[in-house]
This record gives sequence, C-alpha cells and structure tokens, in this order.
Amino acid sequence: MDRPQDLLPSAHARFQERRFDEAEELYSRYIEHCACSGGSKCSSRDLATALNNRGQIKYLRVDFYQAMDDYTSAIETKPDFEVPYYNRGLILYRLGFFDEALKDFKVALELNPNFTDATLSLKQTILDKEEKQQQGY
Repeated sequence: MDRPQDLLPSAHARFQERRFDEAEELYSRYIEHCACSGGSKCSSRDLATALNNRGQIKYLRVDFYQAMDDYTSAIETKPDFEVPYYNRGLILYRLGFFDEALKDFKVALELNPNFTDATLSLKQTILDKEEKQQQGY
C-alpha cells in the first residue's frame, strides 16, 4: 500500500465502502505525494478527484469550510471538472450564499449541460433567493 500508484484506487475503494476515515487518510497521502512530486507523477484529473472526494468526506462531517477548500483546490487543479463546482455550490447554498452558489451551479452546467442535479439545485437556489428577497432578508 506504500506505492503511490496504489493510494488512489485504495482510497476510492474505502470511499465506496463508506470507510471514510481510512479513505480520507489515503486521499491525503495521495495529494501529498502529488505535491511532493511537483504534480509530475499525477494526472490533473486524478488529483482533482482525490481533492473532491476528500472534500466530500469533510462535507459529510459538516466541516463545510474545509470541504470548500478541497473543492476549490480541485477546481484550481482541473478547471473543467464540473463536480467540485456543484459540490461547492451545495455548501454555499446551505450557508445561504445564494449568489455564489448560483455562480458555481452555472459553471457546472456550462461544463456539463446534462448535469441533472446541478439543474435542480440551480432552480431551487433561484427560488429560495427570490423568496428570501420577498421576505426582506
């Protein structure tokens, strides 16, 4: 398991098994490996996926700001990866930052127009933002 090429598949397996503490540790080790190699031994897609999935684990623990940091890092690593935009948008929505959530959902849909969950979340965010404005908040 100490081989860097084994870290990501092992992390994904633990994630699927809902063994989140172990998955987070493996994702962190993979991310660190990529950082230490200057990214030369890691594909941007793999690194962004590791960051996104580690963010998901933090989201499930309700560590929203730490999760957003991972999603933002995933976006910086692979700007054309729609999933971290959507995930960050969900947190922004839950925190009541509707304008920022709208931006993330729109980017996710620009990257993948068939992203059903992003479409639904965008519509709900628009409705909730309008309701909040009507109530004077």
